[in-house]
Amino acid sequence: MLEKLYSSTNILEKALNGTWTRNKIISQNISNVNTPNYKRKEVVFEDYLKQELYENKQRLVTTNEKHIKGLGMKTEFVPKIIEDKSTSYRFDGNNVNIDTESAELSKNVIMHDALVRQITDEYEKVKNAIIEGSK
Repeated sequence: MLEKLYSSTNILEKALNGTWTRNKIISQNISNVNTPNYKRKEVVFEDYLKQELYENKQRLVTTNEKHIKGLGMKTEFVPKIIEDKSTSYRFDGNNVNIDTESAELSKNVIMHDALVRQITDEYEKVKNAIIEGSK
């Protein structure tokens, strides 16, 4: 049972890391809104997590210590930061739109909070199982 808990919280933890990184990058974009020639950055991680989940379903399940090791979820996960080098309508070369960044920040905060609640619920289930099992 604990393996299922750790595999589900593992992917949620990776998503949390992605939203946290995105939050930092959006904040950086907002703080550089008036910096000449600054190009906005964005964080991409959802597609990588989807691919990870798909690949994880294709891997072998080990039920014995003699089975092949290392076929579980990958431990390394780094959200990808991409610089948007598109041209700007501003004369100073900056392509940050404060309204867009504010909306993205709000959307990201909602996503981050939902992930935190989901992880909390996972551990709450384990806590309840332990409490009920001790009765």
